[in-house]
Amino acid sequence: MTRPAGRAMVAFPQKSRSGSTMRLLLAEDNEDLGDAVYRHLKNAGHSVEWAQRGDAVLDAVRAEPYDALILDLMLPGRDGISIIEELRRARNAIPILVVTARAEIDDKVSLLDRGADDYLVKPFDLRELDARLRAILRRPAGRMTSLVTYGDLTVDLAGHSVAIDRHPVELSRREFRLLEILLARMGSVVPKERLMAQLFSFDEMVSINALELYVSRLRRKLDGAALEIVTIRGVGYVARLADDGE
Repeated sequence: MTRPAGRAMVAFPQKSRSGSTMRLLLAEDNEDLGDAVYRHLKNAGHSVEWAQRGDAVLDAVRAEPYDALILDLMLPGRDGISIIEELRRARNAIPILVVTARAEIDDKVSLLDRGADDYLVKPFDLRELDARLRAILRRPAGRMTSLVTYGDLTVDLAGHSVAIDRHPVELSRREFRLLEILLARMGSVVPKERLMAQLFSFDEMVSINALELYVSRLRRKLDGAALEIVTIRGVGYVARLADDGE
């Protein structure tokens, strides 16, 4: 693999947005994380360009069409927020998946409002990265929307709103985040330890009971929806459509 100085291109067979191979732009200046994500996407057969500076990101997007941009917020040369704003001002509808540290999580509403399609909190599982990319790429090309549906459940990632059969459901900020994590791994078990790490900060003194309480509240509010949250005893939880159960 060629190591990128500013940007590096690796070419792979290319398919359309509806195919399994994607043309991706990775914007990450952390060498270890960038290398891990780059190798993972490459091994999956995608065409990947890796930019390590913010100004290189804009140059790349202007020069070539991409199926999606994986964007770290903190980049040298140009920060992620200003990149999102400039792309949207230019009416560039490239799907943008933001990668953000837990310390930056309060910025998530702002970055979604400014045009990001979704976000992923560090540290993350590479399988969750795959799921997030698939989710934003299921939206029609050129349609800048954050709405995703699961049966009769509609989730607005930017507006942080949920509706069952068009009837609004009030969720707290943490309940919404819990739902997001589970939906990103739809049909797969999410371990309790991972949920704890993504829902609570390191300085919060909480037990596993706190997680179970939020799961209970979320289940109660989603009662009647086609989606269900199933407990896998001793492991974690899985979100699935009710018809998918055994």
